[in-house]
Amino acid sequence: MDNGMEGMLDTYLFETNSLLDQLDEMLVKDEKIGDFSSDDVNEIFRIMHTIKGSSAMMEFGSLASIAHHIEDLFFYIRDKGIDSLDPEHKKELFNLMFRSEDSLRGQVEKVENGEALDTDMDSFAAEINQFLKKISGAASEETGGAASQTGGGQESAPDSLTPAENLPADDKAICYLHVFLDEGIGMENLRAFMIINSMKECEVDFRYYPSDMDSNPDTCAVIIEEGFYLSFDNAEMAAKAEDLLKSQGHIRSYELIMAPEPEPEAPKSTDAKSSSAGTTPAPAPERKETPQKAPAGTPVKQNLISVNLTKLNDLMDIVGEIVITESMVTSCPELDQLNRDSYDNFMKSARQLRKLTDDLQDLAMSLRMVPISGVFQKMNRIVRDMKQKLGKDVRLTLIGEDTEVDKTIVDSIQDPIMHMVRNSMDHGIEDTADERIAVGKNPQGEIVLSATHTSNEVIISIADDGKGMNPDKILAKAREKGLLVKPENEYTKKEALGLIMLPGFSTNQTVTEFSGRGVGMDVVKKNVESVGGVVSLTSEEGQGTTFSIKIPLTLSIMDGMKVTVGRSIFTIPIANIRQSFKITADEIIYDENGNEMVERIGGFYPIVRLHQFYNIDTEVTHLEEGILIWVETSDHSFCLFVDDLIGEQQVVVKPFPAFLNCFELKNYGIGGCSILGDGNICIILDIPSLHTATLEGF
Repeated sequence: MDNGMEGMLDTYLFETNSLLDQLDEMLVKDEKIGDFSSDDVNEIFRIMHTIKGSSAMMEFGSLASIAHHIEDLFFYIRDKGIDSLDPEHKKELFNLMFRSEDSLRGQVEKVENGEALDTDMDSFAAEINQFLKKISGAASEETGGAASQTGGGQESAPDSLTPAENLPADDKAICYLHVFLDEGIGMENLRAFMIINSMKECEVDFRYYPSDMDSNPDTCAVIIEEGFYLSFDNAEMAAKAEDLLKSQGHIRSYELIMAPEPEPEAPKSTDAKSSSAGTTPAPAPERKETPQKAPAGTPVKQNLISVNLTKLNDLMDIVGEIVITESMVTSCPELDQLNRDSYDNFMKSARQLRKLTDDLQDLAMSLRMVPISGVFQKMNRIVRDMKQKLGKDVRLTLIGEDTEVDKTIVDSIQDPIMHMVRNSMDHGIEDTADERIAVGKNPQGEIVLSATHTSNEVIISIADDGKGMNPDKILAKAREKGLLVKPENEYTKKEALGLIMLPGFSTNQTVTEFSGRGVGMDVVKKNVESVGGVVSLTSEEGQGTTFSIKIPLTLSIMDGMKVTVGRSIFTIPIANIRQSFKITADEIIYDENGNEMVERIGGFYPIVRLHQFYNIDTEVTHLEEGILIWVETSDHSFCLFVDDLIGEQQVVVKPFPAFLNCFELKNYGIGGCSILGDGNICIILDIPSLHTATLEGF
C-alpha cells in the first residue's frame, strides 16, 4: 500500500470509528427514554450515508452493504416520522441497530487487522429488509386499501410496444420519465419512493405513479414489471429531473416520453417537443444550485485536523531530547571559566531558552491529551448489553468525563476499565432485585465510573453497591489453589483482597459468558502497570466494591527533584513532594515496632531510609546529617531520608530495557530512568510503589 492509500485508510478508520462511537452514544441515550428524536433519526441517516459512501470508495463491500440497508430503513422512518412506529417496533429497532453497529465494528476491526472482510451479508441484509417490510406493511394497513385501487388501475399491459398506451392518466402532463430499477434489489416500491423524495428535495416539481407506492406493498410487483412514472408540467422540470436521475442509485434505465397531443393542448405539446428536442438540460446545473444557501462573507475554514499518533510520538521524543540538550548546555563545566558579565549574559539567554522549552513541552503534551469520555461512554453499551443478558436492573453513573489523559494511556486502560465494569455487573451486583430489597437497598443497582485529576495523575474508580467481597472466602480460595505465600493469619485485609489480582484466581463458582471477578484481573493489573499506573481495591461485604486505577497524566516528561544517596542520583516527582527539612536527634519518634517516625504539622509520619532499602553505601547515616523529604501519594504520606538535594529539573522519562523486566523493578519503587545533562543515568522513584514496598503490611 502506497503512502497515499495508507493515509486514506487512516482517515477512513478514524472517521468511521468516530461515527460509530457517536452512533453508540446516541442509541444508548435514546434507548433509556425508549424513543428516537427526529434529530437523532436524521443524524443516524447521515451517519449511515457517510459510512456507505466512504466504504464504497474504499471498496469495503460488506460495510457499504450494511450501511446502505440501514440508510434505506431510516430514510423510510425519516419520511414517515418516528411516531409512525409502535412501541414494540421501536424496541425491535433498537435491538436491530445495536446488532448493526456490532456488525459494522466487526468489519472495521478486520480492516484494522488486515483481515479479509465478510463477503456474504445477505442474511443480515434480509433481516433489515424484513423489519422494513414489517413497519411499512403496518403503515399501509393504517392507510387502508383505497389508495391501492387507484394505483391498480393506472397500469395496464406491461409489454406494450407503444409507450403512450401505458402512460398514467394525467391531463396536465406534457411529458413523462419512465424509470426502471435494477433487478433483484428488493423493496422496489420503497426504493422508488426514496428516489422521488430525493428529487423533490432538490425542488423539482412533478407527480409520480403509482401514487401510493410508499404505503402499498402491492405496488412492488408493478414497479418490477412496468417501472414507475414521473409526470411534468413543463420541459424545464423534466430536464432538471433527468439530470438528477443520473446521480441516483439502483436505476437500470429511464426514458423521456412525450404525452399524447390532444388538439387543445397542441401548442403546449409543440413547445414541449421543441424544448425536448433542443436539449434544454443545458441550464439545469445552474438552476440546481440555486436552492442552496451561499454564506455571505468569508468562507468557513476548517479548524481541526487529524494527526497520525506516530508523528506525535516522534514530536514528543524530539522535545525530550531538546530538554536533555538544554540541560547539558546549562550545566556545562566550561561555563565556570567565563567572566562574570559573560556568565550573566549566558544565564539570561539560558533562562529564555528554558522558558521556550517549557512552553514547547506543554504544547506538545497538550496535543496528545484527549478526554476520557470516549472510554466512559463505551461502558454504557457494556452495561446495556449485560442488563439484557443477565436480567439485572443496573444504572451506570459517569463522573468526570471531561478529564484529559495522554492518548497512549487512554488506549491502554480501555480494556482494564471494561473488564472491571463487566465484573461489577456479573459478580458484584446482586442477581435479583429481591436480594437487594431484603438488605434494604434500592432495587436498582448502581455502578459509578468516575475520573478525577490530581497534580500529576488521574484516578479512575469503578464502584458498585453490590455484595462486596469477603476476605476470608478469598483466602480460602487462594489456599485451595495453592496461591498463599505465608500463613493466612499474617495477611491483612488489603493483602487478602489483593489476591484476586493473581493469575488464575476466581471467586465465581461457575464460568459465565462474562467470567467471574478475578478471571483476568492479573492481565488488568499488568496492563495498567505497563503505563505507570497502579490498581487497588477496597470492599465491604454487603456494601460493594471499589476498584481504583491511578495513572500518570503523561509518560514522557516530568518535573523532578534530584537527590543524592551515596554516589547514586534519584529523581523524586515534584508533584509528590510536600516539604523538605532537616531534623535533630530529639525529634525522632519510634512506634511500637521500633520504626522511626517524625512529627510534622500535627501528624506522625514514618521514615524510609533509601540507603538501607536499596543497600547503598553512604557516609550519611544519621538522620540529623541528611535531609528528610516529606512525600505523599493519594492517602499515604511518609518521609524519605536522603543525603542531599541537587535541585529541581525537568527530566525525560525513559523506559527500562526489556531484559530488566524480569526483575519487576516497579515492585521496588522504581518507575523509570532518565539521562542527566552530564550523561549520567538517574533513577526515577515511583512514590506509590515505594510506599507499598517499604511500609504496607507493617
